[in-house]
Amino acid sequence: MLTLVALPAFEDNYIWMLHDQGRAVVVDPGDAAPVLTALATKKLSLAAILVTHHHPDHVGGIDGLRHLLDGPVFGPAGERIPEPCQALAHDDVIEVLGLRLRVVDVPGHTAGHIAYVEEDSDAPLLFCGDTLFSAGCGRLFEGTPAQMLDSLHRLAALPSQTRVCCTHEYTLSNMKFALAVEPANEALELHHRRAKAARAAGRPTLPSTLEIELQINPFLRCRKPAVVATALAHGATGDDELSVFAALREWKNVFR
Repeated sequence: MLTLVALPAFEDNYIWMLHDQGRAVVVDPGDAAPVLTALATKKLSLAAILVTHHHPDHVGGIDGLRHLLDGPVFGPAGERIPEPCQALAHDDVIEVLGLRLRVVDVPGHTAGHIAYVEEDSDAPLLFCGDTLFSAGCGRLFEGTPAQMLDSLHRLAALPSQTRVCCTHEYTLSNMKFALAVEPANEALELHHRRAKAARAAGRPTLPSTLEIELQINPFLRCRKPAVVATALAHGATGDDELSVFAALREWKNVFR
């Protein structure tokens, strides 16, 4: 039985840890300190590190963990990750802690961004880095709107019960934008109340699920009439999905 833990880092990052009471795997360790503390407290060995993309807040702690690492660092083949690193490409499969993970290319936030998908359980796991957030998606630092939209399509096609393990606690700020896009969305209003209660109690809003995200996330709802209408009012050049997505992403970049 594996346990999933969100380790807070920096101001709003999460480093995801999976462990079986003896061994652990961590995802996107931007800071070594929270991982070192968790390993020591729980008396765990470190079996592997998974990396989704090259940004410092996702890779900065790798070298500080290598002295405890009894296994590989896995990362995207298309990006420079601290070496040594086992490079992974789309549809590669790895096994960690008895868990089978498939690699999915999800460019957009960065050019070589990947995600890790576990699909063999009743509550599948998705480690998606900065591609998909709860009620949002990542900024387009290196990719195009078309690339990001295609990446989100790949993730949205996963089983609805998939747990979305993204790496930032952006949920409340994302929901503020989502409510501006789709103010009459009752599912969004309900989840917003739940998320506010979780944060007020000091709990993470994550993981989310794809079922929830398909109901509340405007970037996964670019064909919905209300979302299309809002995007057209904020500069969309057409009512096709890509034009709607691109307009929403540009608006989100300046939304306060």
